[in-house]
Amino acid sequence: MTQAMQPSEVEAARERLGELRRQVGRVFVGEPGPIDLLSIALLSRGHVLLEGVPGVAKTTLVKAFAAALGCTVRRVQFTPDLLPADITGTYVLSPRDGTFSLRAGPIFTNVLLADEINRAPAKTQSALLEAMQERQVTIEGDRFELPDPFFVLATQNPVDLEGTYPLPEAQIDRFLVRVRMGYPNPRDELAMLKAHGVAAPEVQPILAAQDVLRLQSVAARVHIEDDVLEYCVGLVAFTRTHGRVVLGASPRAALGLARAAKAAAVLAGRAYATPDDVRGVAVSVLAHRLVLVPELEGDPKARGGIVDEALAKVGYRRAARPA
Repeated sequence: MTQAMQPSEVEAARERLGELRRQVGRVFVGEPGPIDLLSIALLSRGHVLLEGVPGVAKTTLVKAFAAALGCTVRRVQFTPDLLPADITGTYVLSPRDGTFSLRAGPIFTNVLLADEINRAPAKTQSALLEAMQERQVTIEGDRFELPDPFFVLATQNPVDLEGTYPLPEAQIDRFLVRVRMGYPNPRDELAMLKAHGVAAPEVQPILAAQDVLRLQSVAARVHIEDDVLEYCVGLVAFTRTHGRVVLGASPRAALGLARAAKAAAVLAGRAYATPDDVRGVAVSVLAHRLVLVPELEGDPKARGGIVDEALAKVGYRRAARPA
């Protein structure tokens, strides 16, 4: 049986997440929305894909967020010549005693920063599939568990830029949320210019691995009514029958939507998820998973528009409760 949630647990979690947001905000200049989405993914035991043109502080954000978590962090710069073994590791021969030993790759960490992930071809990108889904890797037939928590923060440039490869659909489906990073507003850009040339404040670790696991436990125990779950299913089902969608959101997307809604409730200081929590995360959780008809694939706003259409047309109806 799931342990009952205490209001003090949710409030303590909300305060710690507020500290996390403030700490990251010391380095990242911009709206807090991307930081909140990273926090939601962290609470949901999911992974994050940040997308935007070069120079919009994607790497700055993920580095600051990872540093504030106080967990082990490794960074991989994806390039066209990167091999799968460069990420997972491989067995190497010891000349001294003639035996093979494992040289662990950077994936054996709590937080993996995958910078410009779409600079590498599909075979290298696929090295992350097993790790992201099952928290393990298989190296030459041997299975190795990854540290807990395990969290992938990947950045990518728009796929129409030179030297980039689109991520396979199977891998995209394993990112819980996609964070679209646009240009800053004039006020934030002016603040960046004023801060340029001044020593940037250092991000202080305010959490540790055990703290992250406790926060994830709180999010997992948030109550979500069957009506809200039915709403999640209705939104996902809408994408599968839309005339402009070739491949709709998967059952994994429905699970991710419910988990993200529960995490959003924790950010709001509530022990229960509401339809508004679902609506608040729906575009970030669902849009990147949709495969559209060819004439819409080049439109960066088309996927989000279909999810917005689902939010407008799929109603939430609370079932009658027995007296």
